[in-house]
Amino acid sequence: MLRVHKAVPYLMISAACLLLLVFRVIPLFYSLLGSVYIDGVFTLDTFEKLFFHDTIFWRSMWITVKLNIVVIPLQIVVSLLLALLVNQDLKGIGAFRTTFMTPFAISGVVNCLIWGLLLAKNNGVINSLLNAFGLPSQGFWSDKNQALWCIVAESTWAGSGYWMIFFLSGLKGIDTTIYESAALDGCGPIRRLWSITLPLMRRTILFVMVANTTANLLLFTPMKTITNGGPMGSTNALMYEAYKSSFQFNKPARSSAIVSVLLVMIGLVCALQFFLLRDKDETKAKKGGAAA
Repeated sequence: MLRVHKAVPYLMISAACLLLLVFRVIPLFYSLLGSVYIDGVFTLDTFEKLFFHDTIFWRSMWITVKLNIVVIPLQIVVSLLLALLVNQDLKGIGAFRTTFMTPFAISGVVNCLIWGLLLAKNNGVINSLLNAFGLPSQGFWSDKNQALWCIVAESTWAGSGYWMIFFLSGLKGIDTTIYESAALDGCGPIRRLWSITLPLMRRTILFVMVANTTANLLLFTPMKTITNGGPMGSTNALMYEAYKSSFQFNKPARSSAIVSVLLVMIGLVCALQFFLLRDKDETKAKKGGAAA
C-alpha cells in the first residue's frame, strides 16, 4: 500500500511529462541533430558559416542581447512593484489584480495588434494625441531607432501581470509577524523590503528570472505580427531569424543551428542567475555536512 502512495505523485505528473516529451524534448532533439547532420553526414559547416561568415546572424545576436538586457530586468522590477501594490489589504484590491492580469489573459497576437494600432505612424492613437498637443508624429514601428523599444514596451505591458502572480504568491508566503516585529524595531518600508521581503523571496525571484529569461530570449510574436524584423532589420531577433531561415528561405540546417545557439545562451544565462542567487546558507550547510 505504501508503494502505491509513493507512485501517486509520479502518476499525476506523467501526462504532463509525456506532453513535454512529445512536443518539446523530441522536437528539440531533432532540431539539434538537424544542425550537425546534413543528408546523413555529420558536419560542422553550418556552425562555421554561422560564426565566421554570417553577418546577419551576428546582427540578430546583438539585437537579441540588447533587447533582453533591457526587457528582462524591466519586466521583473515592474512585476515586483505591481505585486507589492496589490498585496495591500485594501477594499476592492481584487479589481486591481484582475486589471493588471488582463494583458496576459489576452492572446499575444491580439496584444501585438492592439499595440500596432496604438503606435501606428499615420493614424495611431498615440500620434493623434501628440498632434493634439502640437507635437510632431513619431515613427514608432516604422522608425529603426524606435521599433525595438516599442517591442520592449509591448512585452513589458503584456508580461508583467503574469510574473506579478508569482511574486504575489511569494509575498503571501511570508509570515506577517516578521513585518510587525520589524516595525516595532523601527524599520521603515524600504528597509523591510530590502532586508526582509527580498531575501525571503530569493527562490521566487530566481524562478521568475529563469522563466522570464527563457521567454524573452525566444520572443517572436511582436517581430512576426508587427515589424517582420524591420525596419531595416532593427528588430530581427535570433528567434525570428531562425523562423525565416526555415520557412522563408528553406535553410533548415541554419535555422537549427541558430536555435542551438539560443539554447546555449539560455543555459548560460540561467546558470549565471542560479549562481548569483544561490542560497549561501544552504551551500555552507551542504559543505559542512560533507566535511562531517
